[in-house]
Amino acid sequence: MMKRLTQYLWPIALCLLSGLIASRLQTSALAEWYPFLKKPLLTPPNHVFPIVWTALYILIGTSLGRIRKKNLKTSVREWWLQLALNFCWSIAFFYLREPLLGLGIILTLDAVVLDYIFITFSKDKIAAACFIPYALWILWATYLNAYIYIYN
Repeated sequence: MMKRLTQYLWPIALCLLSGLIASRLQTSALAEWYPFLKKPLLTPPNHVFPIVWTALYILIGTSLGRIRKKNLKTSVREWWLQLALNFCWSIAFFYLREPLLGLGIILTLDAVVLDYIFITFSKDKIAAACFIPYALWILWATYLNAYIYIYN
């Protein structure tokens, strides 16, 4: 029972830690830069982001726990790649304040996450389904990033 629980807890903790580090690196941009950008009307309020990301990181970590248990090597590689891209997007967009670089990274992230869903679905439908809310959220983030790049 404990071994089974651990296979899910450490990936979830890893995702949450990655998000926490990224959020700490965004602090000054969120105070000094982001509030003054032209954003689309449908931009979520700032308090929504940590709530959504916490839920998404739990799902993303759960997905890794499932695919590691089944030894799905290609899915595991793509999982690590998406986590790295996710973190790099935060650095590019917020820390470096480079929406164009962020757009390039998030478009790559979109492709990797969608590919992860497609390659994982036939082997573990639940692991793939855990990524569907994530895919929808980052596709929305791609729209927001593109809008910010175009209009600022």
